[in-house]
Amino acid sequence: MPSFTTGRVSAILSSRPGLQRVEVDLGSGPERAYVLTTLTPPVAVGDEVVVNTTAVELGLGTGGWHVVHWNLALRSWHAPGPGHIMKLRYTSLQVDVGTAEEHLGTPAEPGTDLEGMPVVVVPLHSQLAAAAVAATVDRPGSRVAYVMTDGAALPAALSDLLAALRERALLCGVVTAGHAFGGDLEAVSIPSALWLARRELGADLTLVGMGPGIVGTGTALGTTGVEAAATLDTAAALGGRPVACLRMSAADPRPRHRGLSHHSRTVLRLLCRSRTLVPVPALADAAPVVAALHGTGITARHDVRLVPPVGITDHLDALGLAVSSMGRPAAADPLLFEAAAVAARAAFDPHSGRPVPEQTSAGRACEDGLPTRRDPATEEDHHS
Repeated sequence: MPSFTTGRVSAILSSRPGLQRVEVDLGSGPERAYVLTTLTPPVAVGDEVVVNTTAVELGLGTGGWHVVHWNLALRSWHAPGPGHIMKLRYTSLQVDVGTAEEHLGTPAEPGTDLEGMPVVVVPLHSQLAAAAVAATVDRPGSRVAYVMTDGAALPAALSDLLAALRERALLCGVVTAGHAFGGDLEAVSIPSALWLARRELGADLTLVGMGPGIVGTGTALGTTGVEAAATLDTAAALGGRPVACLRMSAADPRPRHRGLSHHSRTVLRLLCRSRTLVPVPALADAAPVVAALHGTGITARHDVRLVPPVGITDHLDALGLAVSSMGRPAAADPLLFEAAAVAARAAFDPHSGRPVPEQTSAGRACEDGLPTRRDPATEEDHHS
C-alpha cells in the first residue's frame, strides 16, 4: 500500500517545464521531493502539501526523492488539455494530454511507413546519451528522435539526462508512447510513435527505450526490459531496420548482468522473432559477450557484428554529459556505454565492422584481436 504524509514546502530547488524540485519539512527537517506540474499544481514556499513517501521508505531507485501528490494550498485547479486522449487512465491523476494521432489521420500504407529508418532499441535509459552522441559523431546533422516508452518512469520531465540532451540539441524531438507523457509529441502506442518520429519529426534515426527506473526481479521475464523484443519486431513490421543495443557490463557486481546481461539474452534468444542487427564493440572486454552470444544461439538467429568502438566516454566528457548507470559513471563501465555507441554507428551503416568470428573447438573467440578466454559470468545463470 502507498504511504502518504503532509508537510510544508521549505525551499524551491529548481524548476523546468513539467517539474519542480523542492524541499519539504515532514516533521524532522527538510527532505527532497519533486512536483510533476502536469499532474499536480505548482507549489510555493510555505504551501502545505501531501507527499507520497513510499519509494523512499522502500529504498527504491528514486534517488532519495519523495513525490508531491497534491498542493493543499489550492482548493481547485483546472488545466485543460489539448485533446480527449487520457494517460494514466482510470487513476486519480489521469490527465488529458491529447495525442498527435487525434489530428493526423492514419497512414495509407502502414507496412512501409518507416521507409527503412533504423530503429535502435536501448535497454537502459542511461545508454540513450551514448547512442545519441555517437549518431551525431558519425553523421553530423542527422536528425535523431527518441521514443520514450512507459516501461519505467512515465514523465519525460523527470529525466535529467533527457533535459541535457535537449539543451545540447542532440535530439530533433521526443515522442512519449503509451502512458509515458511530456514529449514533444504524445503517442497512443509504440508503433504509432515510430511512425510519428519518421513522419512528423523527420527522423533519420530513432532511439527507443524506457525512461529512468527499469523494473527487474532477477527472473527471465519479470522485467520491463522484455519490451525491447516487441519494439524490434514492430520496427521490422513497419518497414524499419531494427537494431538491438546490448546490455553488457564488465563492472556490474551482479552475475546476471556481468558480461552479457540476461535481459539481452532473453530478448534476443527467446522473444524477438525478427532477424535483428546486433552490434558488439570490438573491444577485449567484449570477448565474454561474444562467447555468450555464441553459446545461447543468438549468433545463429541474428546478424551479430563486431563494430569498431566510438570512444564514447571521451565524447560524453567533451559535451559535459555526466552519465551514470547504477551509480557508476561512464568511465567506470565503458563497455555498457560503448555498446550503445556502436549500435548507433551500425544503425547508419549496417555493414560496418564484420560478422562475429567463428568459434574454435574450445568455444573461444579467436579473431579481430579479441582475447581467447571465457568468463564463467557469461555462462547461463538461469536468471538467479
